[in-house]
Amino acid sequence: MDLGAPQPTDVGSERRLAWLVVGTFAAVAALATLDIVGDLGEGAPWRHVAIEGVLVAVAAAGAALVLRRLVRLHRDERSARAEAEQRSAVLGEELQRSRDEAARWQADAQDLLAGLSALIDRQFGRWGLTAAEREVALLLLKGLSHKEVAVARSVGEATVRQQAASVYRKAGLSGRHDLAAFFLEDLLAPRAQ
Repeated sequence: MDLGAPQPTDVGSERRLAWLVVGTFAAVAALATLDIVGDLGEGAPWRHVAIEGVLVAVAAAGAALVLRRLVRLHRDERSARAEAEQRSAVLGEELQRSRDEAARWQADAQDLLAGLSALIDRQFGRWGLTAAEREVALLLLKGLSHKEVAVARSVGEATVRQQAASVYRKAGLSGRHDLAAFFLEDLLAPRAQ
């Protein structure tokens, strides 16, 4: 253990130690004062009384310094608590705003997705796609490979390839990229000012 390095402190233990030091300084000052009173009654030499007077002053000053530190600790603790409560309140408000914004965005996205889904389904109808072809086309639009579509639909990959070719033929498209581009072209076009 490096004695020169600052060690983490526990405010409670620091406070207890400070009160112990204050008590010790106060006890020394009180006992020295009692001794001075007794020495004066017995006619002790003034040097002895002066030395004990210095001891009382030093002990009282030590107690005052440690008490001052305790007051500062208490004030800092109250200030830190108030700041933490304020930060917690601000963070709570920010979190609630973020949650509200996320809920609004999710609701807007749900409406848009429902509308997009209806438009895609309507176009599939215009092309005259069967239910199986619609499902294959939708999975291809989502980015699945032929193999992944086959697994998702529990059919063979050859069946998926045949149904995909039928989708492209009925839509008048050359392949999966044209299928995606057909639906994305208008969505990604720059908006008119």
